[in-house]
Amino acid sequence: MNILHVRNNSDTLGIVASGLCLVHCLATPFLFMAHTGSILFQDEHPVWWKSLDIIFLGLSFIAIKRSSKISSKPKMKYAFGISWLLLFVIVINEKLSMFPLAEEAIYFASSLLVVLHVYNLKYCRCEQKCCKK
Repeated sequence: MNILHVRNNSDTLGIVASGLCLVHCLATPFLFMAHTGSILFQDEHPVWWKSLDIIFLGLSFIAIKRSSKISSKPKMKYAFGISWLLLFVIVINEKLSMFPLAEEAIYFASSLLVVLHVYNLKYCRCEQKCCKK
């Protein structure tokens, strides 16, 4: 898969962004457990690592916006929007600690986005000229 293909195919971008988000979320606890061996009792996370959440949200928003426009099924627009909003709320809640939420919720939201992009890529591609805006 080359970088030009990823730029031109919003579903591929969405799969990559959501997949990396999922890997980032899964890896974080293990990386910080390993990190505590060198710096004991400090809850200091690197800024670059914390900013990855926002970067993945931005990339997934771009991918969802484009995928919604070129999908042949109107319901996909709502499915993408609701799943992205869910991911957004979970990430913002994680940053601001507004209400208690299970850590596994973010795995569900990012996995849902991956599944939606794969489904859209496989079954909902609009190949007409009006879709290529």
